Amino acid sequence: MHAQASAKIELQSYHSHQSPASVFEGPTTPVSFFPSGAEIYAQGEKAGALYQVEFGAVRIYRLLADGRRQISAFYLAGETFGFEADATHHFFAEAINATGVRVHRTSSGMDMSRQLLPLALKGLTRAQEHLLVLGRQNAIERVAAFLVEMAERQGGLRQMELPMSRNDIGDYLGLTIETVSRVFTRLKEKGVIRLLSLRSIEILKRETLLAMGE
Repeated sequence: MHAQASAKIELQSYHSHQSPASVFEGPTTPVSFFPSGAEIYAQGEKAGALYQVEFGAVRIYRLLADGRRQISAFYLAGETFGFEADATHHFFAEAINATGVRVHRTSSGMDMSRQLLPLALKGLTRAQEHLLVLGRQNAIERVAAFLVEMAERQGGLRQMELPMSRNDIGDYLGLTIETVSRVFTRLKEKGVIRLLSLRSIEILKRETLLAMGE
């Protein structure tokens, strides 16, 4: 299992993601299926495409020199990932569970700078937001902010699914899996959330959770 790691979060808003159809021209591409744990692309591979999650979930990560895993982003159904500032992927992309991905590639010689600029700016904003989360010393604040963000990305529903494991969340927030588990238990005991299953959570006190994550 992977130990704790600091990470640069790149949160993709449920309501603000940009469809690749508005960026890449051409016919609709077929959906590629990736089983749980399958690699979608590797660090160092040639870039040049955007990937839209049709179903399932994806984690973006990098392996550090000491073997620890640093997760930088999670992407859910309807969200787009894979944008790079140059022609090379700087992180690994991996399916968290059974995942369908539609790949959109650019045409040779096409200038896409105008269309890709909004994606770059969104990524920068989310990286800055993540620095604020990691700057908090309190683990409860980090987990609360994460749960609020995940709920918003799933339409702001009271009940939400977390496709990622507690270990994934720890590598995403710079916490150990033990700390993440303790925070979930504490939030449950305080009546802020209800743990319906290992991956399903109901938010009972949304305002309290929001206050914790601010």
